Amino acid sequence: MTAEAHQKITALHLKRNAYLYVRQSTVRQVFENTESTQRQYALRQRAVALGWPEDRVIVIDTDLGISGASAVDRQGFQRLVAEVGMGRAGIVLGLEVSRLARNSTDWHRLLEICALTDTLILDEDGLYDPAHFNDRLLLGLKGTMSEAELHVLRGRLRGGIVNKARRGELRCRLPVGFVYDGAGRVVRDPDTQVQESVRVLFDTFARTGAAHATVKYFREQGLLYPTRLAAGPRKGEVAWAPLSLGRVASTLHNPWYAGAYAFGRCRSRKLPDGHVRHERLPASAWLALIRDAHPAYISWEEYERIQHRLEASAKAIATQLRQAPPREGPGLLQGRAVCGLCGQRMHIHYNTRRGGQLIPNYVCVGRGRLFGDPLCQSSWARRSMSPSARCSSRP
Repeated sequence: MTAEAHQKITALHLKRNAYLYVRQSTVRQVFENTESTQRQYALRQRAVALGWPEDRVIVIDTDLGISGASAVDRQGFQRLVAEVGMGRAGIVLGLEVSRLARNSTDWHRLLEICALTDTLILDEDGLYDPAHFNDRLLLGLKGTMSEAELHVLRGRLRGGIVNKARRGELRCRLPVGFVYDGAGRVVRDPDTQVQESVRVLFDTFARTGAAHATVKYFREQGLLYPTRLAAGPRKGEVAWAPLSLGRVASTLHNPWYAGAYAFGRCRSRKLPDGHVRHERLPASAWLALIRDAHPAYISWEEYERIQHRLEASAKAIATQLRQAPPREGPGLLQGRAVCGLCGQRMHIHYNTRRGGQLIPNYVCVGRGRLFGDPLCQSSWARRSMSPSARCSSRP
């Protein structure tokens, strides 16, 4: 450590704690890249050599196995930022910038807080004071390079995946009704019961023309629909469950049942709160579409007719909703009443009685909308007397 670096450390810094942040991106790295983890823990001795007592060096390693792309799920990083913001940290130690953050927003927020609270930052290359322009500039460049490195790595991995998918060679999670054979080719599930269930679904929709009617038919006939478990000790096995509206919609929209290899049908966007929103793309925006790639349950022409029918139904429902009157009325629990049987939020219907008075009726469709079951319950709101009627009723 140079004399200039020692001059940056003052008695005020030494009165506060030193925080060592340790992180690895994945659980696999924690178990396999042990040398990197040991190098990060060894920075504790650097803090001791700079003058901090060993009992004042606090190690934050609760983020081992968590990516640094966002601070939403990193409790350790959030704790570090809170400690710095409250002025308890004299120095923050990290092996390199990428250990602290792979996101420019999180990194520059930490730099700003460190500058305001006069907190130093130390990595493997040197000691920095974010309140000084030159140090701040260098730290900013390091953070940008760290984020760019993550972008390049993702781009390389994504490019290889997309290139393989465009050749139809990327193995994807198959929808129920298909399996891979010994040669790696997509074939129909050898279980005839599974095949028959898929065919009944498409035949029922062709006959009724509505996804909800398909769900209702399965319920009335006591039919179950197969699903392949994606996790757990029974991963890969077929389980049978009541058919839901979501399962019908995903099956009808899936081009794999028409014998097409499709990849990139959805786009994911990360929201500020850390949640991921999935957006379905039109067929023209798919990354890969290879028709007649494997045996099919329906023809491609039938698949296109189904899509047109579903689109027309969705437009009709949207038009009805746009033309519906505003949800106003005497009901005081609109959007607040919850069914005590299934936990779903109850809808409100208004009935006009004699004299034009609106009477609210709270109705729970429950599993009816998703599984075709009958209504859970409904409850009429008690009609309240008008102020004049209450006054006239007094003795």
